[in-house]
Amino acid sequence: MSPARKSQTPPTLSSAVKIVERLGVALVFSLPQPSAPPSLWGEMYPHDTMRWEWTDDADDRVVQLWRIRERLAESRRVVYSKWYGGRATLFSRDVFHALLHRFHGDSDELAGAPRASMELLEILDDNSPQSTKELKRNSGLIGKERESEYTKALRELWQRLLIVGAGSADDGAFPSLAIGATRLLFEDVWLARRDVNRAGDATLEAALARSKGLARQVAKIEAALAKARRNA
Repeated sequence: MSPARKSQTPPTLSSAVKIVERLGVALVFSLPQPSAPPSLWGEMYPHDTMRWEWTDDADDRVVQLWRIRERLAESRRVVYSKWYGGRATLFSRDVFHALLHRFHGDSDELAGAPRASMELLEILDDNSPQSTKELKRNSGLIGKERESEYTKALRELWQRLLIVGAGSADDGAFPSLAIGATRLLFEDVWLARRDVNRAGDATLEAALARSKGLARQVAKIEAALAKARRNA
């Protein structure tokens, strides 16, 4: 087991924002697949293997990044989403704008979406952000028998970039991710989604060229949206 690294200078919010703005898209923690997008961990500690351990003698840099993740979501200087394989994914505002334009543009952003997804977004459009417990209670998707329906509906909204993470919410014994409607928490970006963002497009194309996994993810979502709209 690797020793704790508590003496190392912790990452700052500003340094993390600069990494995301440079890369356009970044995971918080590294994935072992070479096709995966780059990560904050990989950029900050390029020669060190990340170990997901939460014991007393675990690498403290993992905990530090977990806290930075929360601050990034709260700051709204970048966009936080559970987007790439359900992992914590960060977008620069320009790239998020470019993706919104690419996915939706002048199209109906909810065309072909499951009814439960529409209902969840309607709830968040009325009041954002909300904790997991609040969102489940307000939607009626409560209990183990509704868990898969809730998960599927939320995943659809993440994939379409219609919801974003907004920090942590006190949900009892363990905090949960606070979730909000994109149109409310990033209103300026949402309202500009029909406009072309040249800087964002260029950074997005560079990010797609850098990561085959990211390019596949974007292409897969575009294809799924086109199919859903045809069948709506």
